Amino acid sequence: MKSKKLHSKSLVVFFVLFVFFLVASVWTLFLRLEGEKPYIETGSQLLFLNESQDILFEVSDTKSGLRRIFVTLEQEGKEVTLYEKDFSGDLLTGKGNKNEISFSVIIEPETLGFTEGKAILRIVAIDYSWRGWFQGNITYDERELIIDTEPPEIDVITRAHNISYGGAGLLIYRLSEPCSISGVNIEKDFFPGYSGYYKDPDIFLSFFALDYKNKDVSNVFVQATDKAGNRTRKGFYYHIRGKTFKHDVLNISDSFLQRKMPEFESDFAFDPKASMKEKYIIVNNKLRKGSYQKISELANKTNNVLYWDGPFLRLKGSATMAGFADHRTYMYHGKIIDKQVHMGVDLASLAHASVSASNNGKVVLAKYVGIYGKTVIIDHGFGLFSMYAHLSSISVKAGQMASKGDNIGKTGMTGLAGGDHLHFSMIVNKTFVNPIEWWDAEWIKNNISSKINAVTTQGM
Repeated sequence: MKSKKLHSKSLVVFFVLFVFFLVASVWTLFLRLEGEKPYIETGSQLLFLNESQDILFEVSDTKSGLRRIFVTLEQEGKEVTLYEKDFSGDLLTGKGNKNEISFSVIIEPETLGFTEGKAILRIVAIDYSWRGWFQGNITYDERELIIDTEPPEIDVITRAHNISYGGAGLLIYRLSEPCSISGVNIEKDFFPGYSGYYKDPDIFLSFFALDYKNKDVSNVFVQATDKAGNRTRKGFYYHIRGKTFKHDVLNISDSFLQRKMPEFESDFAFDPKASMKEKYIIVNNKLRKGSYQKISELANKTNNVLYWDGPFLRLKGSATMAGFADHRTYMYHGKIIDKQVHMGVDLASLAHASVSASNNGKVVLAKYVGIYGKTVIIDHGFGLFSMYAHLSSISVKAGQMASKGDNIGKTGMTGLAGGDHLHFSMIVNKTFVNPIEWWDAEWIKNNISSKINAVTTQGM
């Protein structure tokens, strides 16, 4: 009887051990036969290969670990191994010692014997899984690329480019192939070129500007970078006219500060102990920079349509109260408290005078902007903008089209304005330029329209 009980207990123990072994085996097989393939990432969408390209790869397998990786380039039956690496691990346990790796491969197609045209970049990653009869999970990543090692060619169509400090110009050029970016470079400023005006999509217009601050200008060229990253630079003829700018002294009164500073309380959490003078310096510096930044960001976006036609309008019956790039010294109680440069022309006539759109375009901003107060900005196409500031009221909305002469608001003294007037600015890309040029029909004819029309008459 006792032996039967022992035998029965032995069977129970055996059964429990068997079940445990069975569950453990199934669980082990489940883990070792995992079917998750390695993950491959190149960091960016790769479509082209240029003369020498450094490509970053990131490969990972979080479960069984990496076993082998190789990268090849193939073209018309010819295949070259660019990278190959085996990783340590235990195939019996189905576990690798490396779960992720980042590596770069420098590809120089011509050195490897490849020619211009299509090629296939192949990345293969294998893990330590028991799947496929211990072959592991395999990830094949094949990408069809274009080998392009030739830089684009630039044909400068316009020949004469005369420009003043603080002034603007136009360069027209043709590209030999589609490019991701092209345009005119002047010192540290870049002015994109835009196609779309001519039927030929390879012809571009680039309105450019010479910042009033630039001196001893020598770094001037047109450049283009194709989709493969090949870049070309080409110089062009230009002549710079000298320009001097006025220096003014502005006396800041206590009555002005008491009247204007409350308008900016919502823009800054001023220190309760700050004086009116200290508040003014903050507004004239920090808020001015912030306002300029907002306008610069806006001027980065433009429509490839030449909306405007002929000379730009100035405020009717107005007198010029301040000029473009006037260098201002601000005095308070006989002491210098700040220095700034005026980036527009101040025009004054009657209080709350009607302000017209200076030319045809699309309204891209119609709201309060820092030191400029109530402001309207119009995109005239191809990177050219006009700005109307310190308005007392705005009668247009962002997104609507405006024709030359349309009412867009009334003059005022919102923002950092001491009296009723219109602050008018012209902007090329992100650079403020002298509006006087754009009011001048002769200047527009000689520097802009004649160039555009000359290309048109050539049937381009």
